Amino acid sequence: MPITTQQLIQWKQQGRTIVALTAWDYITGRLLDATGVDLILVGDSLAGMLGYETTIPLTLEEMLHHAKAVRRGVKNALVVFDLPFLTYQESFQQAMHSAGRALKEAGAQAVKIEGGYPAIVETVAQLVQAGVPVMGHIGLTPQSVHQLGLRQQGKTPTDGERLISEAIALEAAGAFSIVLEHIPSELAIEITQKLTIPTIGIGAGSGCDGQVLVTSDLLGLSERQPPFAKMYVNLSDAIAQAVQEFAREVRDRKFPEE
Repeated sequence: MPITTQQLIQWKQQGRTIVALTAWDYITGRLLDATGVDLILVGDSLAGMLGYETTIPLTLEEMLHHAKAVRRGVKNALVVFDLPFLTYQESFQQAMHSAGRALKEAGAQAVKIEGGYPAIVETVAQLVQAGVPVMGHIGLTPQSVHQLGLRQQGKTPTDGERLISEAIALEAAGAFSIVLEHIPSELAIEITQKLTIPTIGIGAGSGCDGQVLVTSDLLGLSERQPPFAKMYVNLSDAIAQAVQEFAREVRDRKFPEE
């Protein structure tokens, strides 16, 4: 049975941990879905797969192209579409247009929006009222890299209180879940305990209701590994070794065999 946003909220109440990963193509989406991943995020981390230095240059059209491929491979997991930079900040109309394309054209079941209030919270509320499920994202927000850098957020009491207030406001606006990225684990626990919707952590400790990683980090395919990511296998080395072996056999005329 396909997983729904309401199931994620129920799982929080039941104490069932949520497993989330990113995907940008049909093959990865199909493999992640087959292993029982609960939530697949078509993340704007796609920017790194396309060779961009940050997520800023990524376009809605690029995201739609890849999200369609992911969706074709996913049968059960909840597919969430990450709205790229400046595809929702200008106005509610822009946000509705972008989110509508994500759901209608790519077949996503929800969208993710970075940031807190005031403007983002209002946008979330309007999208939810229009029937678009929304996942929030606070803490380190990569689309604000030029403003925030890549450093941990919420380390001071003032910043921590702001993030708590933003999380509560996003829940009140109707968000079904919130990503907490690169914040102190104690703060993540406090936010998680104050909310009735699930928190999905990335670099926020083990006290969240679920965890997400960028799949290329997990597989050892990323050029730059975040300090909070864990590499479960080094596919970069495995791929290089396989290609080198293939090249050697071709040059030695051992491949193909008779």
